[in-house]
Amino acid sequence: MFDKQRIKIGLFDPSLGNNAGSESPNLGDLIINEAIIREIYSIFPRANLLRLSTHEPLLRQHIKELRDCSLVFVGGSNLLCSNMYRNKLWKISLAEAMQIRKVILFGVGWWQYEKMPNLYTRLLLKIILAGGFVHSLRDNYTKERLSKLGFKNVINTGCPTMWPLARINFEEIPKKKADNALLMLTDYNQAPEVDKAIAKLLLKNYNKVFFWPQGRNDKSYLSILDLPLIVLDHSLQALNEILSSDISIDYVGTRLHGGIKCLIARKRSLILNIDNRAKEIARDSGLMTIERGNIEFVDHWINSSSNLRIKIDINSIEKWKSQFKGLTISS
Repeated sequence: MFDKQRIKIGLFDPSLGNNAGSESPNLGDLIINEAIIREIYSIFPRANLLRLSTHEPLLRQHIKELRDCSLVFVGGSNLLCSNMYRNKLWKISLAEAMQIRKVILFGVGWWQYEKMPNLYTRLLLKIILAGGFVHSLRDNYTKERLSKLGFKNVINTGCPTMWPLARINFEEIPKKKADNALLMLTDYNQAPEVDKAIAKLLLKNYNKVFFWPQGRNDKSYLSILDLPLIVLDHSLQALNEILSSDISIDYVGTRLHGGIKCLIARKRSLILNIDNRAKEIARDSGLMTIERGNIEFVDHWINSSSNLRIKIDINSIEKWKSQFKGLTISS
């Protein structure tokens, strides 16, 4: 139950696999959630938070609790798409939207490069999104999508996972090759020949190659490639431990948020594009990315000196945050 002396905030949370409290098997969702929770409490230190999974339909009690919240956010991930009836990336129905009508987007992105949204999606978004607040979007492509639907109260803040990069001295990130490499691949977007070539390239250039399975089936996919990599546990703790250790590593891989976490840990990092997410974020911010199939570039990056400068739009972030000043107690 909420403490009535504290602001009541609802959060549609991709890191919850269900509303019984199980975690999402995609640990990238947990990395996003770390950032979302961090920023919510930076704005509302005494927030009383109701977290509900984006992966499950709402129950009647959930809707009642959300209606009692002063604010309701949907936190990060690529939850928007052109057909939200068919592609249930966010399991919210039109009937549920009509009862809530006040969701604020927080670092949310568009699923893929697609044609214009259908009528159902346009109606759903116009009904569920709060009209009186500015919405935070992950990239300019998502902003353009919503702007074309008539949403003027949208701003590109970048992904909240990247906001800490504004405080980093990039001179602390090595410019030259580390002793070891950390590889991440994607179970649902497989390219065995290319992925195996990348892994072999890492084995050729580094003393050891570690593999962190961000997705539930990443480890099974790796077994198909049949390569002598050191496989870490499928847990966020395993990633945190290697990043905080004295092991000298570079990151190369297709996992965007795993790569961003490596970058924040001051690890030299190259993210391999497999969809619009990393590509659009790189276009906005200067994040180091390349198409997965460009093995020649990966080889060049490994063996050359690299300078990194990430652009984080602090003004847009502060503009989005500032709209919540003075909101402390639920009315």
